[in-house]
Amino acid sequence: MKTAYHHCTLFTGDTQLKEAALLTQDGIVEQVISDKQIPSGYELRDLGGLMAAPALIDLQIYGGAGKLFSLYPSVEALEGIRRFCQAGGASHFQATVATNSLQIMHAAIDAAKSYRAQGLPGLIGLHLEGPYINPLKRGAHLERYIHVPTVEEVDQLLERAEGVVTMMTLAPERCPPSVISKLQDHGVVVSAGHSMASFRQAMDAFDKGVLAATHLFNAMSPLQGREPGLVGAILDHPGVRCSVVADGIHVDFNSIRICKKIMGERLWLITDAVEENPKGDYVYIRTSDRYVTGEGILAGSLLTMMSAVKNCVTEIGISLEESLRMASTYPARVIHREKEFGKLLPGCRADIVVFDGEYQVRELITGKDQKTPFRG
Repeated sequence: MKTAYHHCTLFTGDTQLKEAALLTQDGIVEQVISDKQIPSGYELRDLGGLMAAPALIDLQIYGGAGKLFSLYPSVEALEGIRRFCQAGGASHFQATVATNSLQIMHAAIDAAKSYRAQGLPGLIGLHLEGPYINPLKRGAHLERYIHVPTVEEVDQLLERAEGVVTMMTLAPERCPPSVISKLQDHGVVVSAGHSMASFRQAMDAFDKGVLAATHLFNAMSPLQGREPGLVGAILDHPGVRCSVVADGIHVDFNSIRICKKIMGERLWLITDAVEENPKGDYVYIRTSDRYVTGEGILAGSLLTMMSAVKNCVTEIGISLEESLRMASTYPARVIHREKEFGKLLPGCRADIVVFDGEYQVRELITGKDQKTPFRG
């Protein structure tokens, strides 16, 4: 099927174009042209003069639409996350599991595999945030499940996963290099987080290929005068990309502004969104502007990906184009799928978020209605 999306301001991921048209065939971008140059043979889709941009990508989200996947993993919970993400302009997501028992992790893996087998869209894979973290920086994670991994345990996890585990947050100072190498050899993006790593420990891990980090400033050794810590290493190492929760609560907007100047394209957005849960291992209580645990510890945001983009523009002063890249192009790079997602250029998927001047998502177009392959 050949479709021309027109009557819009189009942001391709590189440039913003007025009166542009996006030509697609079978869900793949063919060409970006002027509105006045649309050839015959295309079904016309009028986007009503709104902004059209690459659909957003959330690499860290625990639940949505009333379903908490992190604690109650199921296909239905993944569908709840998908609905939440789509409402916020994101076509793809990594369902995230907080530090938990092997039983819960196995159930999450099985649910992701079932979701994939049913051909349901949007799921990139699973992001396991723990259990191989540092208890001193556990944040809202449960200490009783935190432990040092063995190669044998990781082998069993990867064998069961069959490629559905696509990212893991771990404390590099707590994990043997053999474990990190094993994960990377299986296509898992290893991300440093919930860590007390010193500057030297962090830089050593980064030099050896750990080139992602999880939610800047949160649950990591801080930047200090006598010890730069993990934060300092993230800012200093030119190859490391790090996520940030841009709600003004997890990180002050001024801190994001300062770090953006230093990191440039290495900083990307996540929601870190959870869902209300009154009982069980992880209690999440919704307040007016955040989620907290039963003990009042900050546990998750109320963000959608589009509201994170809005905050970057209106509260931090980052341009709209760069804010959109932080929510689409840069996450795609982190998971090594930049040729497929995050831009609206020839050969990329025609996944489009359409929104208005108030950052309200009006439509989410997913160009290729088929299951998303996992990296394995």
